[in-house]
Amino acid sequence: MTRKINFDYEQALDRATALFWQRGYAETGLRDLLKAMEIGEGSFYNTLKSKKNLYLLCLDRYEAQIVQRRMVALRHAPTAAEGVRAFFTEVLNTLDDPQTSSRLCMVAAMVSEEVLSQPELAARAKSGLEKVQDTLFLRLSEDKAAGTLPETLEPQETAAIITTWLQGLWRMALIEYQRPVFERRIATFLGALGL
Repeated sequence: MTRKINFDYEQALDRATALFWQRGYAETGLRDLLKAMEIGEGSFYNTLKSKKNLYLLCLDRYEAQIVQRRMVALRHAPTAAEGVRAFFTEVLNTLDDPQTSSRLCMVAAMVSEEVLSQPELAARAKSGLEKVQDTLFLRLSEDKAAGTLPETLEPQETAAIITTWLQGLWRMALIEYQRPVFERRIATFLGALGL
């Protein structure tokens, strides 16, 4: 017999996602999660099992709601160069959104000692970053095969460089963020890559 959930599951996940996004995995305590989600400890363990399991659910939610917009922008632009620029525009739109919980991407925030020390979370961090890199690689490969990118551009390396540079962008935004400054830096970076 399955147990009936006696709280608003979707709303609880939204609140937990916002809290994990704001504080990160290690700095988010169970008591803070219970308070934010407005549920009791029994309901939490019966339904969500553990903080780690909840975190993984929240990451899936974040990717479906936030990262997916970036991927759609990348895939649906007329060219790979325009797609990569549209991807970064979506990143900046998230940074500009007053509802954004943190200037650090929730997936990028996984690259921390506390998360990477746990094998299941380390594997999830790697797969989250690989999804972005693989999508970039496929988009760049399509345009290179079509002859619309420079012959010297290597899609695999370029996708890896963009993914790596993006990690630094998130962290620089924590220090100070001004959209015009970031737009100039992105344009310079992508221009140097031949995009």
